[in-house]
Amino acid sequence: MGRFESVRKHLRSRLRVITLIDPGISAMADHHKRDDDRVQLEIFRALPGELAPRDAQDLMAYPFFSLSKTHRVAPIDFHAGDISIRVEATAEHGMATIWDADVLIWAASQIVEARDAGLPTSRLVVATPYEILSFVQRGTSARDYTRLKAALDRLQSTTVATSIRQVTGRRLHRFSWVNEWKERSDTHGRAQGLELILPDWFYSGLLERTLILTIDQKYFSLTGGIERWLYRVVRKHAGRQPRGWRFDFRHLYAKSGSLARFSDFAIDVRRIARRQSLPGYWLTLERHGNGAEWLAFRAGRDPGELAQAVRDLVRTRRVGEKL
Repeated sequence: MGRFESVRKHLRSRLRVITLIDPGISAMADHHKRDDDRVQLEIFRALPGELAPRDAQDLMAYPFFSLSKTHRVAPIDFHAGDISIRVEATAEHGMATIWDADVLIWAASQIVEARDAGLPTSRLVVATPYEILSFVQRGTSARDYTRLKAALDRLQSTTVATSIRQVTGRRLHRFSWVNEWKERSDTHGRAQGLELILPDWFYSGLLERTLILTIDQKYFSLTGGIERWLYRVVRKHAGRQPRGWRFDFRHLYAKSGSLARFSDFAIDVRRIARRQSLPGYWLTLERHGNGAEWLAFRAGRDPGELAQAVRDLVRTRRVGEKL
């Protein structure tokens, strides 16, 4: 027995030495592990018909995506209390954007719909580009398909390390938004859609009812990066509360992960508030005695609130001008 143990330890040490000498062996092991994951996972095929769009609250509350369509490689570093987030991008693809995150909203909507219907779900999702693009209200041309593939590349190459939903804040969960993806074809080479594997961190959150919110279909028509991000923040924090919620501009800026200057970020937020472009919510600008600027928001769009919101906005602007 002792001899067997010594031989096993020797072989283990030799394998470690070989791995250190030839990193390709480690890469091969990772490749086989991904293949094992694919074999072990059951296929979840996208559900047909119209579904309500759902979003993960963690993704709505914290900075995980670039808010610009320009190529971003600068990382996002966010720390607040026990919450730690670091998002990194590759030079080849750049960081996943908030528009790319529409794919995750589509996936969340599919998984949650199946979960609520008592159907089996899986991290291995199979769908057609048309199903994804039409859900997120994009075009379905060859050019749009090419853009979808670029979005999947960014989602796969962007890496995240976060303490959210970890037992202790000292431990970080590391993952990419898409573990892997590929185009499918039949034996004759005809396109059969695509498949993607969701990371466990994201997928496990979708199975928790308290971590999911339904969002407005009109979200997909919002064109600005900050505008899209702000809707998700407002939906997460204000919800259906009659009194709504409020944040000072500096706190919002930190939560955004934006690379824009604070002054430019503030200008964008003021413009969004004046346009009242976030579906289902009213925004009000406030300026406090110390000069700090705040954004208040609450649900509701009936005519009475419309008139009151406009009066509040005009009054706030006048007070701000006097200050």
